[in-house]
This record gives sequence, structure tokens and C-alpha cells, in this order.
Amino acid sequence: MLTHQNLRTLWILLLLHMSARAYKFDILKTHHEPQEGDVRLFGSKNVSEGRVEIYHDGKWGTVCDDNWDMADARVLCRQLNFPGAKSILTGKDYGQAPGPIWLDDINCKGTETHLFTCEFKGWGETDCTHKEDVGVVCETGSINVDINDSTHSLDHSIGLSDFLGQIFDDGNGCDFLIVVQSPTGNKQEDGTPEISEKTICAHKMILSQIPFFNASVGITNITVNLSLPCQPHFTSFIRYIYTRKMDVTLSSALCLHQMASNFGLKQLMEDIGRLFSKILPEDSTFHNQVSFYKYAVETKDLVLEENCVQYMAWNYQNLTRSPAWSGLSVGLLRALLTRSDLVAPDEYFVLQSVERWISEKGDSIDLETQADLLGHIRFPMIPAEKLYVIESSSPLYSTHKTVYRDNMLKAFQFNVLLFSNLTKQKFGKENTDYQPRIYTAEPWSIVLEVSSSETQSGQYNNHYNNYGYNPYSQTRSKSFTTPVHNSLIFKDIVMSWQANIFINRYECSNYGVRCESFPVARLTPQSYISQSEILFRNRVLLVCQGQYVCQIQDFKSNMASVSANATQVLPYPCAGDQFTYQIVVTPEYV
Repeated sequence: MLTHQNLRTLWILLLLHMSARAYKFDILKTHHEPQEGDVRLFGSKNVSEGRVEIYHDGKWGTVCDDNWDMADARVLCRQLNFPGAKSILTGKDYGQAPGPIWLDDINCKGTETHLFTCEFKGWGETDCTHKEDVGVVCETGSINVDINDSTHSLDHSIGLSDFLGQIFDDGNGCDFLIVVQSPTGNKQEDGTPEISEKTICAHKMILSQIPFFNASVGITNITVNLSLPCQPHFTSFIRYIYTRKMDVTLSSALCLHQMASNFGLKQLMEDIGRLFSKILPEDSTFHNQVSFYKYAVETKDLVLEENCVQYMAWNYQNLTRSPAWSGLSVGLLRALLTRSDLVAPDEYFVLQSVERWISEKGDSIDLETQADLLGHIRFPMIPAEKLYVIESSSPLYSTHKTVYRDNMLKAFQFNVLLFSNLTKQKFGKENTDYQPRIYTAEPWSIVLEVSSSETQSGQYNNHYNNYGYNPYSQTRSKSFTTPVHNSLIFKDIVMSWQANIFINRYECSNYGVRCESFPVARLTPQSYISQSEILFRNRVLLVCQGQYVCQIQDFKSNMASVSANATQVLPYPCAGDQFTYQIVVTPEYV
């Protein structure tokens, strides 16, 4: 039982932990080791102004100004113990920002206590450059603030985490027993299942934070059922409840994620879910990716679900050729077909893959579901010359004649009536049938390569001869042409493009552009069009060792930063950072 002294000590520690940031002391500023999710304002002599930076994965990074508003600024300033936000600064130079851009498209309600608890794309997922780093001026509560006499927070809560961990490890005063039971798969002599059992003694006061344990007055124990492989990781999970810290390995991630889901620890579940992105590329059969998706749906982990679907959408062609393709669920296939970031040679390839999937399923898929899946094909995006062969070549045309005819009519209208008054409203953004995916077939894309000799040492400036010529640069520069639009109307109107991959400032300056990180992709039109209804949303695909797409980056002002070590963090890792760069031109009717 807890003694009165132990109980009082534990309560004091918990209260200090929960309110440490509420106490301020008028002392010289103290520096503590940054913790996950910490924020700071950097680059200004004024303590209440600067570039917004957030600490994640052991390094400081910045925040893009896309969609940043005063609600976001208020959350940031309150986290820094300022009473509120005064203004937002964009484009101000606070000096070089060497780290990644951690947050983009952040959306705070304004009531959050920490910036990282707001909605955002995902750590390191951004199409920004450091030119778009956001700055903030926080309210100080006083017009005249003396920097040398400003108020600073004293936060020693990091030591509390270790102290609570020691309390758990020692087991002193524990008053709540957790009995973990796991079937071994064997049977005992009497024929009953053999159970492996483990007992953990914890503190009811700590576990009362987690409703699942029901650690209320009068309850002294609970039995938890776990699979045998997960049983060794349960102690680390309980210790996390004390310390909010944990070491996760790829072998323990699935078990810990499932525990976090079962016990309602959402933040832990989502953070572990992000680790799965590191192992998604390892299975070329796609069985693991499909299994992880199914598991994410069951546990309602939206972060893991998105990571899985995004990876399979980016690598759709490989998926259709994998052993896992025929085993895809209807829900997963539908989730893939709704995405505009699905990468495929063209829309006809997408149609053929869905037809093959339906044919292989046979009578196990009812006609209504088949028609629904076919309805997600963007027929107007199918190349005009391939529309003519659908009726004769499709294995499902006779079964779903109405679906095909209605959608083919849309497609033919798109190819011959694009700008007529009768159809102008049909082709808007709200109708995804007329929105392209990422099509890689000729003439819409080209591939550029950075030689391994240029990247093996991580240096991008040692390959110029005495005349300033880099012998490798020809593989990183290409000219090509595309139609102005994929509608047949523009078949004979050609756009010329120049694509480059720059690997140092010397190359950028030769083209009169400023580059902040390397490598950087550049795609510039060499001719111009008069149609204001057409907008180009071009992208660069990073293909790891010619095997899988690990990053897709939008062009902004003809430039796309593609460095995994600077402003961008790869959603999916690539051993050795050996990439090819696929430049994709995507015209949209707007």
C-alpha cells in the first residue's frame, strides 16, 4: 500500500508536471534540452518575434506560411507563455534556416496548447521552400519590454519523467496488479489451452489517467489479454504511461501500436503509425502494405491508413503487377481510385487494371459494386485514340454497357466541346472526372538522373573541369515537348519545356536563379499559351533506385526542392539516397 508520505510526494510531482509551464521566474534565461514538440522564435533580437521553429525527431525545423493564420499564431505564442499573438510575418529574413520544413498547411482551432497537436499534412510533408518560412510577433502584455529583464520559463519537467520511470522500475508503493495472459497455442494435460501469464505491479494514481484500466476506488487488479508475441512489450507500454517516453523498434512497433489503439492513447498510436512508413518500401510483393492498411482501418488509425494508401497510389503500377493485387479489398481499391495523386502511365492503364481485378474476382463481386468501381475511372482523361478501342477490347463492356457508354460520351465531349457554352460548367474542379492524375507515359514525362559519382560523397561542387563544364550535367538537363492539353482539341498545339536538376549554386547562378537547397528541380516553359482556362500543375517524382516512388513534389514558380537532407523529409526512405527524377507535366482545365 502507498504510505501517506509516498502518496503526498507523488501528488506533488504530478502537479508540478502538469503545471510546470504555468510558473514563471524573473531570472536569467536557462537552457534545457529541447523536447519533442517544443517551439521557439528564432533570428530576432526581440524575444517575442522571430521565425517559427519546432523541434521534431532530434532537430529544429521551420513552418511554412501556407494557410498560417492568427489562430495558429495564438497557439504558438501561448505555448511560449506569451498572452497572445500580435501579427504574422511572411518573407522576412531571419537568417539561414539549415533544418527541414517540418510543418505545412497547419490548421489550428486556436484552443490547442501545443502547435503539433493541430492538424497538418504530416511531419516533413511540404511543397514549400525556406523563402516561405513563417514568422510571428507575440504579444508581451507590455509596450516597452526590456530584453534583459524579460520573463522566462523554468521547466524541469524532463527530470520528472525520469523520476516517474524510476518509481515504476522500483515498484515501491505499487497498489494495482495487471495480469497479462497470452495463449501459447498448446494444450495442457486436461485439454484446456495453455496460458502464459505475467504480472505487473503499477500505481493506481498513474493508471487512473487511462479509463481502460478502471483504476478506481475498490479496484485493485485487472486482466489483460494479449497475443504471445506482444507480451514482452507490455512492460515498456505501461512504463510509457508513467514517462511519456519509449524506444520503439520495427519489431515492436505493431504490438505497441495495437496496445496504444486498445488503451486509447491516440498520440502514441499516431506517432508509431508514422514509423510504418519506414518499412512500407521493403516489401515488393505488397502483402505487408495491404495488411497494414487493413490493420489501420480496424484500429481507426487515419495516419497509418493514409500512409499505406498514399504509398500504394504513388506506386500503383507496381501494385497491379504484384501478388497482392488480386487480393485487394473493394474498400482499398476504391480508396486508390478516388485519389488524384495516383501515379500511372495513363487513365487507360487504370481502366484495364480495374477490369482485370473485377474479372479475376468473378461472381464474388456483385454487379452494383463492379459498376461503382468502374464509375471511379476518369474516362475523359483516357487518351482519345484509346477511347475508340474500349468497346471492342473491354471484357466488361457488354455487362456494363450503360456505364461505359455514359462515361465515353463524357470523354468524347471533353475532346471536342471543351470550351463550348454547353459544357463549360461540366468541367469544373468539383467534378473529379475531368481532373487528371499523375500520368507518366510519353509525352507527359521525362527522366533525369544524378550520377552516383556526383552524390557519393554528398558534395555537389567537385565535378567541374578547368573550363567550368561538368561532364555529368547532360543527364540532368533535357528539352521536351507536350501538347498544351490532353484534350484532342489541342493535339497540334505544342508546348516546349526545359527540365534541369541543379546540384550546386554555380549551376543555379548560370541560369539566373537562386537556390536554397540541393538538388533542386527546375521546369520552365519555352513557349506560352493564350488559353487562360489551362493551368499546369507539374510535379517531380523521386524514384528510389529505379524501384519505387518515395516522394512527389509540386513545382512552385518553376522550382521544386527535392533534397531529403534540407527542406524536405522523404515520406518513404531510400537507402543511399540514389534517385532518378521523373518530371511530369500535368495540364488542368480550370
